[in-house]
Amino acid sequence: MDLEQVNRELGTNPLKLIEWACGQSDNAICTTNFGPFEAVILHMVTRVKPNLPILWMDSGYGTPATYRFAEEVKHLLALNLSVYHPLRSRAHREALEGDPPAISDPSHAAFTREIKLEPFERAMRELSPKVWFTAVRAEQTAARAQMQPVSVNENGLIKVAPVLYWT
Repeated sequence: MDLEQVNRELGTNPLKLIEWACGQSDNAICTTNFGPFEAVILHMVTRVKPNLPILWMDSGYGTPATYRFAEEVKHLLALNLSVYHPLRSRAHREALEGDPPAISDPSHAAFTREIKLEPFERAMRELSPKVWFTAVRAEQTAARAQMQPVSVNENGLIKVAPVLYWT
């Protein structure tokens, strides 16, 4: 696989990129946080592969609007949705540790690991996908601005960001 060629030829065409990536393996997934723009990638990946597994790491800290949006999109697109939660519920965590720490608080990294990273890592271990679709966009962070639409990690996982260049 020539990543430079794939990124050059397909990197600005999300549907073609999704079609190409789905052709690389039957074991593909798409992650979502059901944020405001997530319906776009969910619509695109399910147009190409209707039963594609969709993963949601539900931290328990979503807004009521996020949960309503997730239900609406799940039904509208007939998503093949799997939900991963932290090992402790929000109520359990807050009973023992109180409200979530501020971003500037040194304990925020442990909080993020518990509610976001651990469920994600567990999902990836259990499902062992070969292709991972994500809705990250270059405009979101400086690190994402340096990404390419397709990359391969050290384990051979093909990470595909079809809407990387969208604003």
